[in-house]
Amino acid sequence: MGRGKIVIRRIDNSTSRQVTFSKRRKGLIKKAKELAILCDAEVGLVIFSSTGKLYEFASTSLKSVIERFNSLKEEHQQLLNPSSEVKFWQREAAILRQQVQNLQENHRQLLGEQLYGLRVEELQNLENQLEMSLKGVRMKKGNLIHQENVELCKKVNLVRKENTELYKKVYGNGNGLNSYGFGCGDGSNVPVHLQLSPPERDND
Repeated sequence: MGRGKIVIRRIDNSTSRQVTFSKRRKGLIKKAKELAILCDAEVGLVIFSSTGKLYEFASTSLKSVIERFNSLKEEHQQLLNPSSEVKFWQREAAILRQQVQNLQENHRQLLGEQLYGLRVEELQNLENQLEMSLKGVRMKKGNLIHQENVELCKKVNLVRKENTELYKKVYGNGNGLNSYGFGCGDGSNVPVHLQLSPPERDND
């Protein structure tokens, strides 16, 4: 036969009540540990016995769990209170304005303005920022030059091909084609040129 349904009510017998408390407390802490490990949850558990004895469990630390709880509770209450919500967004706007002001001041200093009053460490940090910016500009410029060279090389090869085809049409497949061609990146500096013989005049 299965166990009968347990009626959830206060246990009158003090000895039975203490035994049940000990068993249920251990089971509750075990479940809290499993929840924290299996689900990557932050768990905090506080138990006071009928005699006032404290039992606690926390997946990180009980202090951090309580601080997080109070912080979220305060934010929740602020969202429920319109006046508190307005103050919250006012604080956020003030923080953003300060960040924008700091960025503008840093930008002016990078341009060489408003450098008075800066400490040596701040000037060195500013110099390091400028050096990093210059390196980035040089690298970007070098990449652009390389890309332009690649495009120019493609155009040179296209001109070479067109001149070769034209030479074949005019002179046929005779020798001397190499003197009119040049490559890109192979050390050849022979310019592209094409010279045609003038047509012969009939002697009447």
